[in-house]
Amino acid sequence: MSKFADIQIDPAIVKRAARGDVRAHEIIYRAFSAPVYSLCLRFTRVPAQAEDLVQETFIEIMRSIAKFRGEAALGSWIRRIAVSKALMYLRSAWTARGQSLGDDWHEVTPGDVGSHGVPSQPDDALDLDAALANLPATGRAVVWLHDVEGFTHKEIAVLMGRTESFSKSQLSRAYQRLRPMLSLPEDDVRSGSAALRGC
Repeated sequence: MSKFADIQIDPAIVKRAARGDVRAHEIIYRAFSAPVYSLCLRFTRVPAQAEDLVQETFIEIMRSIAKFRGEAALGSWIRRIAVSKALMYLRSAWTARGQSLGDDWHEVTPGDVGSHGVPSQPDDALDLDAALANLPATGRAVVWLHDVEGFTHKEIAVLMGRTESFSKSQLSRAYQRLRPMLSLPEDDVRSGSAALRGC
């Protein structure tokens, strides 16, 4: 899981926020706005859209915090809301473009890696973040949710309204696309994506 798990908020602050205390809302916002923005930016790749999603996420948090029972960490709850908002954004963007969550990949081969903004030299191609940015939105979302946020394929399937096999196949295809971009064996792509967990 990303930085959400590292943030600790006093339960008294959460209770105050549930009662509508504006100062408590501000404390929660200040604590979680950066990781929420980072997560949303990974999905949208557009800062203005990520900022809009941060606002939508925190509106939902403040509306719903009275229902938060504390069975899981506050960060886990906030992360799930942020992911849900980001996925709703992606779904609406796909709908607007007449696309679906189905397989919408363009083949990337080592010969045309440079045309996708990723250097073709192995030493220059280790920027996994840039490589992820070159994946289609579906693959990028699945890689991020699975490898960085730690969601299971079952959880991803529920979030996306798809099957577990859809999540698994999207992850496999994303690894296949990342490998030539990074000039690495597939096992190294999986372990390299783990490096993003600290983001």
